[in-house]
Amino acid sequence: MSSDTTNDRKLEHIRAFDIDPAIERDARHFDRIRLTHRALPNLAFDQVDTGCTFLGKRLSFPLLISSMTGGDHELIRTINRNLAEAAQRTGVAMAVGSQRVMFTDEAARASFDLREYAPDALLIGNVGAVQLNYGFSLEQCQAAVDLLGGDGLYLHLNPLQEAVQPEGDTDFSNLENLITEVAGSLSVPLLLKEVGSGLSAPDIEAGLRAGVSFFDLAGTGGTSWSRIEHHRRGDKGEDLGLVFQDWGIPTPLALQIAKPYRSQASFVASGGIRDGIDMAKSVIMGASLCGVAAPFLAPAMDSADAVVAVIERFRREFTTAMFLLGMPDVATLFGNESLILKASGEHI
Repeated sequence: MSSDTTNDRKLEHIRAFDIDPAIERDARHFDRIRLTHRALPNLAFDQVDTGCTFLGKRLSFPLLISSMTGGDHELIRTINRNLAEAAQRTGVAMAVGSQRVMFTDEAARASFDLREYAPDALLIGNVGAVQLNYGFSLEQCQAAVDLLGGDGLYLHLNPLQEAVQPEGDTDFSNLENLITEVAGSLSVPLLLKEVGSGLSAPDIEAGLRAGVSFFDLAGTGGTSWSRIEHHRRGDKGEDLGLVFQDWGIPTPLALQIAKPYRSQASFVASGGIRDGIDMAKSVIMGASLCGVAAPFLAPAMDSADAVVAVIERFRREFTTAMFLLGMPDVATLFGNESLILKASGEHI
């Protein structure tokens, strides 16, 4: 695929949000989970400690700015630099969009060269797992990490997006063996990530066999990449992307599915997390980190200050939820499903 085609696709992805607000599905799956309010929380608000550690780095609270974009365009460079600067200033993590474009367009490398803006932040690189079947090598995976100065590397799994995408790469055969090779040789931890349809138990088990111990569940409920790709299909009478726009596993259900594997792996919850209460529910259900993307896109086009403002909103909401649950720190909150209200006959 040419670099021009790849860069054009990145811009089309960003602009799709402007032409179709329904790309943000706003399913609010987390609203079905009710938590135990404490009228006597037995702690002061200022005593709540939201700090946590992931991939060996201390974060101010368990927020990850999820993968969005990358490529050779000033808008893309602006977005990534503002996100990186905001991550540095607020002590949260950031993952970049797919780095494949940096290998076809030298100018695209600047959008991933972010350590200048985030010298201490937890940064995660990103390449498509399916590209391992199309000539992408371990050496290129390592080069993506090296350019970013990454603390980890996402291999993203996106069979639905590729199936709907006009130029999609759909050979997902034999990937478990190829992922095993990368996981065993990369200089940083490898993380397997869906992009909005969720990871099932067989997916997690395959990752564990491959030597992966970090997974981003990325369930349904937020951005629909299937609907985004629908807008890029040349045949306007083709509605494949709309038919599958909500396909997959809702994020709370994906967290439940992942529960038996917590002793072997750490999980990131993403997909439809839109406030600090959603974050608190995710941590209660076993998430070590909570990924958010769409709410940061428009602010990142503006300034790092605008991104910081959204991050601080999430932090205040998350802290308030912990206070109202009587939870003094994230370790006490993590996996504490006794905080979930379960009426007779109801299921989360």
